[in-house]
Amino acid sequence: MLFKNAYIENAEELKDIRISAGKFAEIGEDLQPREGEESEDLQGRLVLPPFIESHVHLDTCLTAGDPVWNMSGTLFEGIECWSKRKQKLGREDIRERVNRAVRMYAANGIQHIRTHVDVTDPTLTALKALLELREELREYMDIQVVAFPQEGILSFPKGRELMEEAVRLGADAVGAIPHFEFTREYSVESVNFALRLAADKGLLADIHCDEIDDEASRGLETAAARALELGLYDRVTVSHTTAMHSYNNAYMLKLMRLLKMSRINFVANPLVNTHLQGRTDTYPKRRGLTRVKELTENGINVSFGHDDIFDHWYPLGCGNLRDAVFLGLHVAQMMGYEDIMESYRFITHNAAKTLHIADRYGIEPGKPADFIVLDAANYYDALNRCAPVLASCKNGRLLSSARPAEVKVRF
Repeated sequence: MLFKNAYIENAEELKDIRISAGKFAEIGEDLQPREGEESEDLQGRLVLPPFIESHVHLDTCLTAGDPVWNMSGTLFEGIECWSKRKQKLGREDIRERVNRAVRMYAANGIQHIRTHVDVTDPTLTALKALLELREELREYMDIQVVAFPQEGILSFPKGRELMEEAVRLGADAVGAIPHFEFTREYSVESVNFALRLAADKGLLADIHCDEIDDEASRGLETAAARALELGLYDRVTVSHTTAMHSYNNAYMLKLMRLLKMSRINFVANPLVNTHLQGRTDTYPKRRGLTRVKELTENGINVSFGHDDIFDHWYPLGCGNLRDAVFLGLHVAQMMGYEDIMESYRFITHNAAKTLHIADRYGIEPGKPADFIVLDAANYYDALNRCAPVLASCKNGRLLSSARPAEVKVRF
């Protein structure tokens, strides 16, 4: 298959893309169709590697209001609401909702998902269902499963044992939630336990870290120090880190040195955290986002995630990462021309580093022919005009397609 006249990742020159046996075979100018080869003219549209969801909770998706709504809009009431919903979790319930959410993602050009799955459940029902779906959907969607202790590791009965069992069953990554543990001592030990387990089992780690407005929440320094000491480096991701927006600059200067040494990844979730954070503030009211701009300027890898889709923490969402990028640029005050043009990297290349799949990701000869086509010439225009994903191809096969919208103004 030959695709003609594409702008690849904001390039200024049109290129042609040849696909053979499910891989990128050739990329160049003025490639000619071979005998019997299909050819499609992309007419100067933008081609990107597929979008990546760095952080979502598929087990909780599409449950908002069931059995109760989160009326305060806080993280902690969300956890209380989910605790009630967990009482009626079932395998088929999870499978039905996750299948719907994955198809929403596919329609929006996502081909890789890292999902956190609550393992503070003695039956591990959600984890088992997601592990099944990970295998069943592999042809269409790459899914990484993080064993996530929503109610804590040390603060939940047999939390350690449940985490170890989740790993034994096949979780891809180990999680923790230090800011929700009962005490500072529990917080530190939970991170130590999670990262030692990841190191021992050769797994990735993704810590829900300091998702709180409390400047005294310092799980991040522990996670970074252990990642450095254990030699885990970029196998470790810290998600949220919203307490960082309350750290004083003197402490932040000291911390940044450790963060660069540790080489850990960050995931920011602009949609959910601007909704959840700052709830105890009157005015001034904090934005609820980690220091995306400062981290990026210091060469630290940051990606964006949706986090929640219509659940107890976020009452909206349709699986479109464009929304996370759009809001994230506003809240992080990264609205320069180059900032906007390059912002697709938060949900492509940066996210590939987070998921540890960069070696098989990207539009290069020899790599899997995974790509999307947007109805725009560059990402600035795509973001500004909310351009649809016209095609999503995985291993050279079409996963989803759409037609450009036609609008007629009557004056």
